[in-house]
Amino acid sequence: MRILDWLQLPEVTSLHGATVDAMNEFVHIFMAVLFVGWTIFFLYCLWRFWHKRNPKADYTGVRGHASTHLEVSVVIIEAILLIGFALPFWAQRVEAFPTGPDVVRIRAVAYQFGWAFHYPGPDGKFGRVHTDFYVSNPAGLDAEDPNGMDDIVSVGSLTMPKDRPVVIHVTSRDVIHNLSMVPLRVSQDAIPGAEYPTWFTPNKVGEWEIICGQLCGAGHGSMRALYNVVTEDEFDQWIVDNAPQPAAAAAAPDGGGQG
Repeated sequence: MRILDWLQLPEVTSLHGATVDAMNEFVHIFMAVLFVGWTIFFLYCLWRFWHKRNPKADYTGVRGHASTHLEVSVVIIEAILLIGFALPFWAQRVEAFPTGPDVVRIRAVAYQFGWAFHYPGPDGKFGRVHTDFYVSNPAGLDAEDPNGMDDIVSVGSLTMPKDRPVVIHVTSRDVIHNLSMVPLRVSQDAIPGAEYPTWFTPNKVGEWEIICGQLCGAGHGSMRALYNVVTEDEFDQWIVDNAPQPAAAAAAPDGGGQG
């Protein structure tokens, strides 16, 4: 049985999730080996330097270099773990963001105590947003901006397509929150006044829970939402069906029924 089975982690629903779990498993194994090794060394020292075996203190101290070699080996292994695995993986997640027309871009706006998700609509362009507009809608969308006329704001539910890269720009209206989608192995702080992106590629169809990963007030425990992963065709239809009516009519093949 693998150590991941013992940890009983939630299922993985993203392409990069398996790499995260593999790193998690490797670190647990490495720390378990260190724990056992240092415990054995500690017990050996208790036995080796027991006061009844050494009634008189040895002022010369340790003459060998075994402990030094052991400590250097641990440092080298930790450096390999950090430089060879952790840093490249971290760089991929924070620098190698996907680009191109296939990328789905979404804004996630946190507030006490809920989530609003802002989509660009059928035209693919986000409307203007500003903190002044939070009083009129949860995403801070300017209703007068032409680019935002077809934008979609979904409260409490996030819909995404399977097998397409998704970039979510996360922000907050009030205090620090955290967009945590554990099955996707994604967690991104929501900071007031700033937007920070995170990305992933869902690879399973279904519905899972979104939680807030930062203690954000008395209602923190109830700050939940759902994310749904659907097929690409279902997602495209969802965009058309949920866009404001004028935009949805304009996107119809017959021009909205006009003759």
